[in-house]
Amino acid sequence: MSVARVTEISSTSPTGFEEAIRKGIERANQTLRGVEGAWIKEQTVAIKDGRIESYKVNMLITFVLEGT
Repeated sequence: MSVARVTEISSTSPTGFEEAIRKGIERANQTLRGVEGAWIKEQTVAIKDGRIESYKVNMLITFVLEGT
């Protein structure tokens, strides 16, 4: 039997949602062990002077808890 936990993180990119997702997952893997999945909860853009300035994703990261 395993027990998992879910944590929410945000990640941004100047070039697109895919890069924001990739960067967020890479960063989560540096801190969390046992990352098994991610659910993209929200995608937004920041606009400046009528142009997209950055892409942001809020995602839920699922990881398995270690223990006895």
